[in-house]
Amino acid sequence: MINVSEQHAPRSLIVTFYGAYGRFTPGPVPVAELIRLLAAVGVDAPSVRSSVSRLKRRGLLEPARTAAGAAGYALSADARQLLDDGDRRVYATAPPEDDGWVLAVFSVPESERQKRHVLRSRLAGLGFGTAAPGVWLAPARLYEETRHTLERLRLDPYVELFRGEHLGFAATADAVARWWDLAAIAKEHEEFLDQHAPVLHAWERRADTPPEEAYRDYLLALDSWRHLPYTDPGLPAALLPQDWPGARSATVFRALHERLRDAGAVFAGVPGHFRHSDDV
Repeated sequence: MINVSEQHAPRSLIVTFYGAYGRFTPGPVPVAELIRLLAAVGVDAPSVRSSVSRLKRRGLLEPARTAAGAAGYALSADARQLLDDGDRRVYATAPPEDDGWVLAVFSVPESERQKRHVLRSRLAGLGFGTAAPGVWLAPARLYEETRHTLERLRLDPYVELFRGEHLGFAATADAVARWWDLAAIAKEHEEFLDQHAPVLHAWERRADTPPEEAYRDYLLALDSWRHLPYTDPGLPAALLPQDWPGARSATVFRALHERLRDAGAVFAGVPGHFRHSDDV
């Protein structure tokens, strides 16, 4: 069994819950309901309340009343944009195609040098690799999400974005191995497989899918998985080492998604309003 307290931060699990289920409710999620649903994955009530407060300060959750007048929280417009952008990565159903690169070139005045760190951390968080100081690149399909992120953080005045292809002088596969730490990315895929492939195999031996168990295992798998498409931006297979574990981890997550997500929605109380993120 996965040790929830060690491997899944309460704040991350709350974001994961809203991404999977909370945004499909007809109104704000009541605080009492959040506490019930997070308890199912091992998070106690004080941790839920403190994590919600942090997410509110970050502008991701907004306090609101339900139709019955209960206190609750809804996603902010920025949070919905983040989740919508993330859906294209998290729920991708096919290996990425080689569609070239998006380049981010930035220059920050010395008087605002603190924004350099913010820019670097945001680009790294989006999955960009570093070709040279101030020159970052990622697969071209990440352009829109990159644009949204930079505009939301008001960093767009410091950045120019370009589309392009690599023309040398090193072989592109060799260059990619310099631009990204492929060994570290592969290790994260292997860790996901170590944690969640046994869960999938256990479900494959079962005929039933109880909603609470499905919800728990799905939310934990999604919480682990949703970070991986940012650590690994989906580089073309031809540019990666042989026996790359990314395809195997994606297969495991997709199988858990298909087996558990709808049943988990019953426990989460949203089956009547539920939409697959594949359809968003």
